[in-house]
Amino acid sequence: MNSGTPPSDAPDARDAPRRKRLTADQRRASILRAATEVFAETGYQRGRTSAVAARGGVSEPVVFHNFGSKAALYAAVLEHAVTTVSDELNRAVRDGGSVPEALARFLDPEHVARFHRPGSLGYLFADATSLSADPDVGEAARRSLRRFVDELAGVLREGQEAGGIRRDVNAESAAWWLLSMLATRTFRAVAMPDPLVLEADLTSMTLSTLTVADRDGGRTPV
Repeated sequence: MNSGTPPSDAPDARDAPRRKRLTADQRRASILRAATEVFAETGYQRGRTSAVAARGGVSEPVVFHNFGSKAALYAAVLEHAVTTVSDELNRAVRDGGSVPEALARFLDPEHVARFHRPGSLGYLFADATSLSADPDVGEAARRSLRRFVDELAGVLREGQEAGGIRRDVNAESAAWWLLSMLATRTFRAVAMPDPLVLEADLTSMTLSTLTVADRDGGRTPV
């Protein structure tokens, strides 16, 4: 007769490894990472909070408990994306590269192409530019793009102080120019006959306009 007592060699449920309980901040960060992935793959309109919840390993109500709405979640994703890209650009300068060198790597045609693929942060920025008239997320989209321009302008001013970027260039205007180059890359790719060559030429012209000529008449090495 079975007494109901498990055999001595049966695994005890108490011995099973327990999942570490996330703190509130860790759970919020986890949801934000999942939302960044989802919106970078699909854009805001087609992105689903149910997909964010599934990828983050939480229920959909938990997503809304942490962020309030899909629009607020998207706004947080854009802010996170701006911080990530700005940190990478500033890190490239801090790690020994000049501002012209960092800009050259950032604007490299192959890097820009990767930056715009679905799943990348650049895809998020392109999505944001198309949502400026959306009543729910338009202001968040405009705010994130303005902040990105402010970050770029700060890098350019640092380059002006170091001598690699021309001092007679308006850093804010140049930052909007650079953002425009990034934002219109998909438009150019539709009709541009030889994108790698022509994109490289556009990058070269941009850097030549922004950087300081050396004593031999060349440009700051990039």
